[in-house]
Amino acid sequence: MRDPAVSRYAAGQLSVTRRAADLRRLRGERFDVLVIGGGVTGVGAALDAASRGLKVALVEARDYAAGTSSRSSKLIHGGLRYLEQLEFGLVHEALTERGLLATRIAPHLVRPVPILVPLPQGGASGPRALPGRLWRRAYYGTGVAAYDAFAGVFGGGRGMPLHRHLSREGTRRLFPSLRSDVVAGAIRYHDGQVDDARLVVTLARTAASLGAAVVTSARAVGLLRQAREVTGVRVRDMEARPGDPDAEFEVRARTVIAATGVWSDDVSRMLGDVGVRPGLRVRASKGVHLVVPRSAITGEAGLILRTATSVLFVLPWGGHWIIGTTDTDWRLDRAHPAASERDIGYLLDQVNTVLDRPLTPRDIEGVYAGLRPLLSGEADSTSRLSREHAVVEPMLGLLLVAGGKYTTYRVMAADVVDRAAARLGVNRPSRTADLPLLGADGFPAMWRDRADVARRHGVPVGVLEHLLERYGTLAVELLALIGDDPLLASPVPGAPEYLAAEIAYAARAEGALHLDDVLTRRTRISIETPHRGNESAGHAAEVMGRVLGWDDAVRAREVEHYRARVAAELQSQRMPDDATADAARLGAADVRGFAADRGVDWPTDSDVTAG
Repeated sequence: MRDPAVSRYAAGQLSVTRRAADLRRLRGERFDVLVIGGGVTGVGAALDAASRGLKVALVEARDYAAGTSSRSSKLIHGGLRYLEQLEFGLVHEALTERGLLATRIAPHLVRPVPILVPLPQGGASGPRALPGRLWRRAYYGTGVAAYDAFAGVFGGGRGMPLHRHLSREGTRRLFPSLRSDVVAGAIRYHDGQVDDARLVVTLARTAASLGAAVVTSARAVGLLRQAREVTGVRVRDMEARPGDPDAEFEVRARTVIAATGVWSDDVSRMLGDVGVRPGLRVRASKGVHLVVPRSAITGEAGLILRTATSVLFVLPWGGHWIIGTTDTDWRLDRAHPAASERDIGYLLDQVNTVLDRPLTPRDIEGVYAGLRPLLSGEADSTSRLSREHAVVEPMLGLLLVAGGKYTTYRVMAADVVDRAAARLGVNRPSRTADLPLLGADGFPAMWRDRADVARRHGVPVGVLEHLLERYGTLAVELLALIGDDPLLASPVPGAPEYLAAEIAYAARAEGALHLDDVLTRRTRISIETPHRGNESAGHAAEVMGRVLGWDDAVRAREVEHYRARVAAELQSQRMPDDATADAARLGAADVRGFAADRGVDWPTDSDVTAG
């Protein structure tokens, strides 16, 4: 539990000092719940458990949201296409969560984004085309109306405007880049948009504010057990100096929760030596996204397009567009999934079928690839695998949670913590549906009064709006940094959308330990700039270095690592297929020194420690 003498905001500061203190706690305390995995489900579980008054720790091998949770389509959505598949329960659940996030839990991070469902023109013309057009409008309109109805009746607070039908002319006014010969109109609806990595780090900070010990660069290398019960985890501090005898240590816990996404099967294999079958299997589906400048496409809303295998989104993202995604099986390196030239060509081909000015590779500012953890079924196609989640207890003291989708992270977290609480004899229900994240308290009022707040702090209103949409009411902490050091008000070289204060704040309060953490996840400079962050790296390392105490050699090493990673990703995106793209991406070592990143991140069965 948090020290009552310390404010919630101060207790949520993830500084290097806090990391050192939490490492001491990991070594010396026994926890009620130890979570492995710093993605959205893992940090959600840590927050849920901490909010119930349990003693909680979380370890993450790399950085918060370093895997799947920073590489999504940036949507908080019910899944419009799941209605067509008659997945009513999943849509109900997701729309409920969308409403909670947009209105109560994180209104500063989740906001409405308009999306068009284009109505296809069809082959016929003239009066003969009218019946077909009316049928298609009725078909799609019924689906979107049902989507709104689910949100209105079951959504727990809509937070989104209702849908609207548009004529062909109205569609073209809203999205001039749509080819007039391929659409007969559109239906506009709204879903939620979020910076996925920022939501994860805010969840982690909120868990920390309630007393959880949360540590990144702490890799689980083995399970501890007594007889047939898991009693903890052996952890390696990836920031420890080479040869440090204290780099590996044991963390004791009454219950271990593994929220490891596409690594779930590796946890399962760790139990093979005791003949335990976990009862679930996870497959990885690769999703690739492109980022292009806003000037490349003229439109005031996003698009959702049907493809032969799935759906394609074209989404406004600040001064950019996000285009994605692919949906293909992936069996190679899971730490750094690579986008190939084939993936990029597929996305360009699909979006160009509806654009009046085709996009080319020269338009691309950024590319990112992520892996969806799907519960395996009988279908061969990953797009048909289950987006439901599962919680299993393959061994006493160990709970696995897997599957699901980003939007329903809170439900997954509550389900697995319910199981942990029952095992611990704790009768306290989940509180997270009514728990605002850090930065959410007072956000509507501060947004309403933003002109006055900006004037008091001597910053342009546009700057404050940018900070409010990324930090909520925590923006006052960045304004305080700027007040202490006016140089932090300057834009980041090569990325003028961001301030130097955001780099400093990431290192001071958001747990960023490496340059890659800041340029890839605390900000999105790595995917929003044609130079992929290379022009920003030197300045960012200097700002981070002042906070973290880096000398010249460390700063140079961080920049070198970052630029090598960018070069490897660019090389992989010129490769023709998955195998060659994966080999190219693995040409750059992880900054945390993961030799195991070229294969399984988890130990083999022989590495499981018997306690």
